[in-house]
Amino acid sequence: MRQAGRYLPEYCATRAKAGSFMGLATNVDYATEVTLQPLERYPLDAAILFSDILTVPDAMGLGLSFAQGEGPRFEKVVRDDAAVAQLAVPDMHKLQYVFDAVTSIRKALNGRVPLIGFSGSPWTLACYMVEGGGSDDYRLVKSLMYSRPDLMHRILAINADAVALYLNTQIEAGAQAVMVFDSWGGVLADGAFQEFSLAYTRRVLAQLKRNQDGAVIPRIVFTKGGGLWLPEMADLDCEVLGLDWTANLGKARAQVGGAAGGPGKALQGNIDPNVLFAPPQAIAAQVRHVLESFGKPHTDPGTRGPTHIFNLGHGISQFTPPEHVSALVEAVHSHSRAMRKAS
Repeated sequence: MRQAGRYLPEYCATRAKAGSFMGLATNVDYATEVTLQPLERYPLDAAILFSDILTVPDAMGLGLSFAQGEGPRFEKVVRDDAAVAQLAVPDMHKLQYVFDAVTSIRKALNGRVPLIGFSGSPWTLACYMVEGGGSDDYRLVKSLMYSRPDLMHRILAINADAVALYLNTQIEAGAQAVMVFDSWGGVLADGAFQEFSLAYTRRVLAQLKRNQDGAVIPRIVFTKGGGLWLPEMADLDCEVLGLDWTANLGKARAQVGGAAGGPGKALQGNIDPNVLFAPPQAIAAQVRHVLESFGKPHTDPGTRGPTHIFNLGHGISQFTPPEHVSALVEAVHSHSRAMRKAS
């Protein structure tokens, strides 16, 4: 969940050299450098590609920019028949800087930890494309969805095919797992979520490569605010479901984790990122709570079973003290080791 970011002084120094966020994201050397920075500081178990979920609509010609101290903005918005008619799956050459970064990072890692690639979900991308940026109430995108569902479905179908091609190209470039961020799926009403978000996440997953160079490519789906719909995500064609901090890991495990040897989902999450503003002893206590809420870990390497990947329940705040992340990582490793020994 944004391993590299403004909470790290070394990231801020590199971004200053790059001149802008997009200058950072589109420069292979800088993107490689900031992807590796968290691994130099913390003993993390994977690296996450440094990029942005909005690279895909940018490649569609919408004109992405990041003003200092502000969120992303699009020069063009997609709100009517004419704008939708102009949408198409972008030429992946326009995103070559992402794939070159994947290859560069994978080489720099040299097998140290696996590399995770990612994309925004079709629905989440549509939110930004219609709103023109972030939103507090999603009024414009929901208005379009309710008044012109035909247009919304056309946007989402194009987005889904673009996301699938984008992730497949990341896999070809060297990504060893891929994650779909449905960051705004949870703002939808029941029924609308299934029709306008989940259906198009399924469309993405159906097109993804299962293997590359003889290795299985795991797929992770994270829906912020999606705990309500976990039973409906149980049959998604992915290996891992990410959870935000509102979900109980034990209950989620009972719903979708499966039994030992079964085909259930691994779970990823789900500590509240704001725990990282508490003192280290409080962070450690909350880490233990999250790990123990999942329950006894599956430890038999000869069988499949419900497993847990510790993570934040959403992105890390730019104001997080870096030393508090150290306390969190140490607490996760020490307590999970103790749980495995006891099981």
